[in-house]
Amino acid sequence: MTSSVKPLIPDDDAARLAAAFGRRGFMAAGVAGGLVATPLFASGTARAQAGDAEITVDQARTAPIPIVLPSLGSGVAQQITDVISADLGNSGLFRPISATMPQGTPDFSTYKSLGARAAMTGKVVDQGSSLRVEFRLWDVLTGNQLQGTAYTAGSQDWRRIAHIIADVIYSRMLGEQGYFNSRIAYIARSGPRQHQTTRLAIMDQDGADSRYLTNGQWLTLMPRFNPANNELAFLSYANYRPRVYLFNLGTGQQRLLGDFSGISFAPRFSPDGQSVILSVTRGAGSDLYVVDLASMARRQLTASGAIDTSPSFSPDGTQIVFNSDRGGSPQLYIMSASGGDAKRISYGHGHYGAPVWSPRGDLIAFSRIADGSFSLGVMAPDGTGERILTEGFTVESASFCPNGRVLAFCRQSSGGANGAGFATGISTIDITGFHERALPAGSASDPAWSPLNK
Repeated sequence: MTSSVKPLIPDDDAARLAAAFGRRGFMAAGVAGGLVATPLFASGTARAQAGDAEITVDQARTAPIPIVLPSLGSGVAQQITDVISADLGNSGLFRPISATMPQGTPDFSTYKSLGARAAMTGKVVDQGSSLRVEFRLWDVLTGNQLQGTAYTAGSQDWRRIAHIIADVIYSRMLGEQGYFNSRIAYIARSGPRQHQTTRLAIMDQDGADSRYLTNGQWLTLMPRFNPANNELAFLSYANYRPRVYLFNLGTGQQRLLGDFSGISFAPRFSPDGQSVILSVTRGAGSDLYVVDLASMARRQLTASGAIDTSPSFSPDGTQIVFNSDRGGSPQLYIMSASGGDAKRISYGHGHYGAPVWSPRGDLIAFSRIADGSFSLGVMAPDGTGERILTEGFTVESASFCPNGRVLAFCRQSSGGANGAGFATGISTIDITGFHERALPAGSASDPAWSPLNK
């Protein structure tokens, strides 16, 4: 039985955390994981060379790529087709076209008349406890086979096979890595707004196969994926003391990450997954620390006397972006991963927080509070090129997908008396500011996108 959340902590601790977060939400091909991929070669037609079908994403933005996606069959075969179509269509970069599955080589002249640029063919063989999914991708304009692979995996992994096929199509057509075979950790919320039960949860990136990881006994926030291991870091109020814990997704075991004298929060893994950077309260402020996961040795990075929080590593691990009020208001700063002098990079109107570095290294996403409302935006690491992607009562907790093309974030609506009309959920938006869509995760917050599944 799930018990009620017990978030009560001393008023001083609550005030320090609220100041640090500055957010409304806080206050109120090969063999891997049992899946085998086997190449399928084309017959009676030429094989395309890598790059033959590449289309830039900017072109696809104004004209999504038309692609023929015929049903692979009935039952689980149709389910696989539906997931592939949803993955590609929901990206905003493809326009799926339904058609009848051809026998042998596709009828490219018919597909051309439909305006298609690419086409998928294949079949699903149900082998009882396992599935064999044969998949081919074709360039409709040239008639060349771009990809041919047969995937064999346990029958329960049909959804994973579908996501992998969608990733292959995305990669071959756009020339960059896909992101569909990934997951999102988040905080599932239930109950009245002022006294919600929060559970650590995880789902596929499309919102399917959601499951709880914790039972909701204690207030839980801010999950973060380890990029190298099947592990999460998160903030838990267990035993009325907010601290960072590690959660092993394979075993379900939890362990405390360092027993600091102050409150530890805002964790983020290093790119190699071997350490965690986090914020620890000290008096009225907080400092940044790095904890080595092998030895649990800790190293202090800041001692500004201010609130230094929400750190995030650059993809190469050499720099850190973080949020600090050392200049009088919450702004974004960058410093070396070894500590030292920090350079302010945010100079727009309002207060900046919750920065996260893109896996591409070219952008930093952030939340901004100005004139009583929230914005979600991106800027270059030197602070130039600031762009607002979306706005709202509360838009926060940005997390990049594995290829840096899409952001997941939390959107909250304002509430009336006794919380009436309040809603909180997870949405995604691409870095151009287009194609915002809500994920079917129910009442949820604090999304954290995983690397691609291994």
